[in-house]
Amino acid sequence: MKRRRTALLSLTALLAAALTALPAAADEVEQLKNGTFDTTTDPWWTTSNVTAGLSGGQLCADVPGGTANRWDAAVGQNDVTLAKGESYRISFTANGTPAGHVVRAIVGLSVAPYDTWFEVSPQLSVSGDSYAYTFTSPVDTTQGQVGFQLGGQADDWRFCMDDVSLLGGVEPEPYEPDTGPRVRVNQVAYLPAGPKNATLVTDATGKLPWQVKNAAGTTVAHGWTVPRGTDVSSAQNVHSIDFGRYRGRGQGFTLVADGETSRPFDIDARAYEQLRVDAVKYYYTQRSGIAIRDDLRPGYGRPAGHVNVAPNQGDANVPCQPGVCDYTLDVTGGWYDAGDHGKYVVNGGISTWEVLSTYERSLLARTGHPGKLGDGSLAIPESGNKVPDILDEARWELEFLLKMQVPDGQPLAGMAHHKMHDEQWTGLPLLPSDDPQKRELHPPTTEATLNLAATAAQAARLYRPYDRQFATEALAAARKAWSAALAHPAVHPDPNDGTGGGAYPDTDATDEFYWAAAELYLTTGQKDFEQHILNSPVHTADIFGPLGYDWARTAAAGRLDLATVPSKLPGRDKVRQSVIKGADTYLATLKSHPYGMPYAPEGNLYDWGSNHQILHNAVVIATGYDLTGASKYRDGALQSMDYILGRNALNISYVTGYGEVDARNQHSRWYARQLDPNLPNPPKGTLAGGPNSSIQDPYAQSKLQGCVGQFCYIDDIQSWSTNEHTINWNSALTRMASFVADQG
Repeated sequence: MKRRRTALLSLTALLAAALTALPAAADEVEQLKNGTFDTTTDPWWTTSNVTAGLSGGQLCADVPGGTANRWDAAVGQNDVTLAKGESYRISFTANGTPAGHVVRAIVGLSVAPYDTWFEVSPQLSVSGDSYAYTFTSPVDTTQGQVGFQLGGQADDWRFCMDDVSLLGGVEPEPYEPDTGPRVRVNQVAYLPAGPKNATLVTDATGKLPWQVKNAAGTTVAHGWTVPRGTDVSSAQNVHSIDFGRYRGRGQGFTLVADGETSRPFDIDARAYEQLRVDAVKYYYTQRSGIAIRDDLRPGYGRPAGHVNVAPNQGDANVPCQPGVCDYTLDVTGGWYDAGDHGKYVVNGGISTWEVLSTYERSLLARTGHPGKLGDGSLAIPESGNKVPDILDEARWELEFLLKMQVPDGQPLAGMAHHKMHDEQWTGLPLLPSDDPQKRELHPPTTEATLNLAATAAQAARLYRPYDRQFATEALAAARKAWSAALAHPAVHPDPNDGTGGGAYPDTDATDEFYWAAAELYLTTGQKDFEQHILNSPVHTADIFGPLGYDWARTAAAGRLDLATVPSKLPGRDKVRQSVIKGADTYLATLKSHPYGMPYAPEGNLYDWGSNHQILHNAVVIATGYDLTGASKYRDGALQSMDYILGRNALNISYVTGYGEVDARNQHSRWYARQLDPNLPNPPKGTLAGGPNSSIQDPYAQSKLQGCVGQFCYIDDIQSWSTNEHTINWNSALTRMASFVADQG
């Protein structure tokens, strides 16, 4: 998830590296010694727990099972020289016995801080395969390392390698994604009574004819494209196509233009009814502390994770980091944050708020249908308890958040610990039940405390009809957290606390205070919360910027709820107008964008998790519709989904299981089919993070240097900076999928 690892180098440095690359005519030079193992293994080293020697002209290593991390068992060579901007080809042959084991091959720094500049994790066969990859070095160093990390696997195994080479001065190997037909559409569905737009990539400067064809190949609509020139977000020359006047229904339509035929799409609302459910069902398989039932999620059944059953050290009695506190807490339950096993209050807070708000909108909006997310809608263990399933799912996380509160009698009582996770990073793949790492509580922060206050206060009003005692407990916890935050208003997370889990840094809690005050006021109507809202500088600020809201920018959560949840707040009409103004801003961005999305970051630098930011800006537009009933907002919100579902430069649906070509290799330790065929891909309805111009992970850096905007993405499990899944990204999908389904 964003900000969980220090970026290896800035985008500026990446571009500088590309500009200083050696000319193609440079001589190819071998950087490794003895990669053929004819008579010796020198100068290759192994960790002390690995026994290695020559066998049949190979270096073979016997690797112990039961280690925690990939790097706990390794073979490597140090003192490797690399030149900044030079391209290298790393190649080797390797096999593993028994089959199915994964090796992590890296090129990195052999001394602290052990930066990694290239990595790949192939799954090995017994017979062996050859591997070759090209990357560009971002640094000058004589302390490089080529390593083969073999640990983090349950059983003993044998690894053999041969013909290991690191060749310098090679031609850079350009990465060219397969973007399919040049006609880009929403590959899932358009609503019959909604906007229907597409983008054509073409060299043509004049308008071109287009046709919509049904599944039988019959033309049912036609018209002319609108040339849009060069799209800065993709560096493509594009045309827009609007076929919204066609109101027919059906499956298997295609759009034909400039000799190209689009991927198929439906004109039907039913796909969004399913996406509404699938987006929320994602959370069940993210649950910690409970066995996931295969009968409820076929293919996703797994043992409970982190319940103090070996090898887990468990979440039932988690200590603090050394020197932080002298108590332990039972912090079982909750949702795993992303592709790792950590649990974070700030990210859990915004995610819980958005899932709860999906339900709250269904109660309040003119097009809301609360029964669509009611009891029995999700097929989860709690189904049948007469509580809406979406509230049951959110409660799994809420109860974890409440457990993260510092107990009475302790320093900082009432505040919330920022996060809890493994002491060290773990490798991929790794089921939650197989994680052997020590778990730790990290220091309380003002931001985490206010996330707890906000979500618990919101929960108090939504759960009251179903469980009055839980609602009362939640409100009491919210009040306690609010008081603790007022007493400690600037206890911020350490931005360097990113070992084993994300740091989630923040240096200003003004927005969290505003959000928490809003939720407490909407639930209680108390004057002190009202006054905090009215006196907050956030209350009248323009908070709807290009990047949208997220875990670090939470003011919009308070503003949206103040605009939509009934209250007697003085000046509430101005609050509503500010949201409508924000919707107008995003709508103008959408209309000016050749790919029809409400997102145009400054400098065309796509942020980490850009897909959820697009969806959050769409939520603001959708709220404009809920407040005004004006069709332009409805249409803008609907059109925003097109980019996520295929109308983009890469011609890919970023939601697993939706569209002809979809993201399905998100970075994850247990949705890891790309590494282990016995594990599943992410479940249907999982959102990928999407283009990220900073491409912080080594794999993306090896493929995407110099990428432009929308092209800074790769659907590979190793690309944690462009292709992770997270609970807060899926909450954005949950909110928007439900809105679109309601318009059907």
